[in-house]
Amino acid sequence: MSALPASEQRMLQVRISRGTTEPGFSTYSVPWRENQTVLDVVTEVQRRLEPTLSYRFACRVGVCGSCAMTVNGRPRWTCRTHVSRVQEDGAITIEPLRNMPRIKDLVVDMREFFDKWKKAGTTFQGTATRQDPPAPVDPASRKRKLADAAIECINCGVCYSACDVVAWDKEYLGPAALNRAWTLYNDERHADTRGVLRQATSGSGCNSCHTQGSCMTHCPVSLSPTGSIAGLKKQALLQVFRRG
Repeated sequence: MSALPASEQRMLQVRISRGTTEPGFSTYSVPWRENQTVLDVVTEVQRRLEPTLSYRFACRVGVCGSCAMTVNGRPRWTCRTHVSRVQEDGAITIEPLRNMPRIKDLVVDMREFFDKWKKAGTTFQGTATRQDPPAPVDPASRKRKLADAAIECINCGVCYSACDVVAWDKEYLGPAALNRAWTLYNDERHADTRGVLRQATSGSGCNSCHTQGSCMTHCPVSLSPTGSIAGLKKQALLQVFRRG
């Protein structure tokens, strides 16, 4: 079947946030195609209309999370977001992730995100050496199941961008970092679970969470950082009772 004449081609209006310290918006018109993703649209704008447009992507199939952006006000993986699901009256608005400093256009500086991730969970400290046999971990054990529930986070930053507490408290560790802490706390091979709990509960840690659930609502792989944070709070409280 031949393509429609240019005069009959349906067009999509794409409003993209541009710039660095004082960003504005530029609007582009691209052909509306079947099964078109938001990442497809950004790529077409960059390759055909605006070669200076900066953005991130890698796998394009929902594995790496590097293509996360804000689409019509919601943080999303753009490679898995179809235009047909998010367009409003034939238009979409694309911005960088929130709560992180912008580098340029749709690219943000994620250093504070990863610094907090390391601060909350510290570093894995094994209980065995290279000479010891692998630690036996029962996949059906309670702690293993708790760790498994949170372990699939790939640090895309969507939950951090969606978190209102991060927006008003820059010291707050954030949902991804605390989710990591919960995973380490339940890892039976980790030697410093007390240290993890101490890091996760001190300062602007898990007790700063308001349990609004935005992280859980927006997580592209349906994890529940809210649940992980609740688990950390519970364990911290139990430790207080035990000491008492």
